[in-house]
Parts: sequence; C-alpha cells; structure tokens
Amino acid sequence: MKMKRILIAFLILLLVSAACQTSFVESNQSAEPTAVVQVVPTIAPANPAVANPAAGQQESLVSLYENVSRGTVAILTDISSGSGFVYDNAGHIITNYHVVEGANTIEVRFTSGFMAYGAVIGTDLDSDIAVIKVDAPASELFPLPLGDSNLLKVGQTVVAIGNPFGLESTMTVGVISALGRTLESMRVSPDGAAFSAGDIIQTDAAINPGNSGGPLFNLNGEVIGINRAIRTNNFTDGGEPLNSGIGFAISINIVKRVVPSLISQGKYDYPYLGIASTDLVSLEMVEALGLNQYTGAYITNVVPGGPAEKAGLKAGTRPTNIPNLLAGGDLIIAIDGNPTRTFDEMLAYLLNNKSPGDTVVLTVLRDNQPLDVTVTLDKRP
Repeated sequence: MKMKRILIAFLILLLVSAACQTSFVESNQSAEPTAVVQVVPTIAPANPAVANPAAGQQESLVSLYENVSRGTVAILTDISSGSGFVYDNAGHIITNYHVVEGANTIEVRFTSGFMAYGAVIGTDLDSDIAVIKVDAPASELFPLPLGDSNLLKVGQTVVAIGNPFGLESTMTVGVISALGRTLESMRVSPDGAAFSAGDIIQTDAAINPGNSGGPLFNLNGEVIGINRAIRTNNFTDGGEPLNSGIGFAISINIVKRVVPSLISQGKYDYPYLGIASTDLVSLEMVEALGLNQYTGAYITNVVPGGPAEKAGLKAGTRPTNIPNLLAGGDLIIAIDGNPTRTFDEMLAYLLNNKSPGDTVVLTVLRDNQPLDVTVTLDKRP
C-alpha cells in the first residue's frame, strides 16, 4: 500500500509539471523531470504559427483584411465603376481619374453599406489620380495609413483590395514584380505627344476591371500604391480586359506629393525637362550611335524654348543605319549624381524629388566625354 501511494504521488508530480512548465523549471528540480517537461511544447506548441509558417502568414492576411477593408470603398458612376480608399477624416476619397472621368453622378459605397454622393474636387491626368469629397459621419471614415514606396523591394508580398467586376471588397495577393515602370499619361503635350507617368509599381496580384483606384498594401497594412492598369491580351466576351499577371499601381510617394495639392488647389504641376529620349535597347543601337556605354537615356528630341534647350542639351542630328535614329545626341548617365541606366529611372527621380523652378544637374556623355549640365525645370505645359 505504501509503494502504491508513492507511485500515485509521483504521477501527480509529472502531471503538474506538464501543465505548468515555467513554475516547474524555476523550482530547481533535477534534470530528469525537466527533460520530460521539455517534450511537451513539441506536442502542443503554444503558438501554432511558429511550427507552421504558412498558418502565420494566413493569420497575418486575415488580420490585415479585417483592419484595412473598412477604409476601402466602391465607386459607382453613371458610366463606370471602380474602387477607392479613405484619405483623411475630412471625407476625402482617393481613386483614379479614369474611374470618374466624364461622370455626372458619383456614388461612394462604404463596406458598412453606408452610401453617399461624392464630388470631384481635384484631378491629375498625368498620374491618373482624382480626389472625391463626401459628406459622411465620422463613424464611416477610416483613413488608411500610407507607406513609403522608396522602401519597396521586388519580391515583397502585396495585397490589393477592390471591386473587380463589381464584387465589392475583394482581396487578392501577389508580389512586387518590378519597380520604376513608366506608363503613358492621360494628358498630351502641345505637339500631341503623351507625357509619361513614372515611378509605377508592377505587381502580379490579380487586378481586373473595377479594381482601378483601389489601394495596394504591404503586409503592414500600409497603402503603397493605387491600382491603375493591367497589361493583357485576354478579354471577356464584352471586351473587358482580364488579368494576366501584369498589373500597375501608382506609387504612394507620388500620391503623397500630388494629393495635398489637389485638395488645396485642384491641380498639381509636374517638373518638366522638355526632352524626348530612348533607352539603349540593343548592341546594334549602341554601335549605330557610336557610344562606348550600354546604359543611359539617349536624347532624341529637345523641345524648342524648353528647359533642356535653354541649358544647351543636344539631340541627335546625324543619320544612322537605323531608321529614325539620329546620332550625335547627349546620353544622360546621371541626375544629381545618381546613376541613370534608363529614362524610367531618371523620370522617377524627377517626379519624387523635384518641382517646377528647381534645378537639376544632368551628367551626359557628349562625343563620349562626360559633361555636367545644369537645367532649371519648368512645369509641364
């Protein structure tokens, strides 16, 4: 009987140790019972996400959606529909210009079901941004936090929330596929050529008609872009484009420069160089131009009377064996000391760092010799 009581007491001691790991270790017991306790976490981990990283990511995505979706909205007009998000507590909503272009009535629908008419108070055709003002109670306004697109990396996970094909509050997940892309602006220059919209984020997160104007998030729940467009060869029977894994979003740092001006003045002025240029896309092109460098933005045209012409920048004048390509122009290889491999990189720097009236120093190769040229920027005409 005595031996039986001892055995029962020992079993009780083991059970208490398994349930209260911290207090047992602190009691300074021998190593053997401690070893028994150490087995317990591998059988029933306190945090399942540690043992299963996929479960942790899933939980993060669920939490992200629950935190930010109430700050997203659907935008319905008499001619189209799209997405948007709450910018501030004053009732300013951000979306794409092309979502509200030509609309007579604009309805903003919140995730709670609340609806309000909106009025466009500012537009930017260069980056395809519009600001809508709504009269909504404070309980409906959940401004979304804005991130820093300068910190983005290719391969980073991103989340889009919008209203594809009218399916409200739809969430899709992907990665950043590329940074610093360029799209055509919705505004043209006096000579009929389209300006360029720069610092565009490329993503494979599913973006379809109706996603336009909606937010693109990082995993911290910060808006890092506004979904704008897709590139595709696939269309619905009704002619609507279908996602092909190549979507584009306006970077949030462009938004942060543009939107305050749209709210206060209704417009935003972009810095203007007054050049047309092309990248060096082949060895044949490099050889035809007689260059000893493979990267840079080659100037193909200088606008008469523009900032570049006033600063003395040169376009090509000598025919080459490539149709419409003239040799002898300046090759821009740096801007304010920052190496420039492509026109896209140069444009992204200008849009994020400069305003009309500022000066920039362009380092160019002229006859294969480096030369610094200071240009005073104007605003786009």
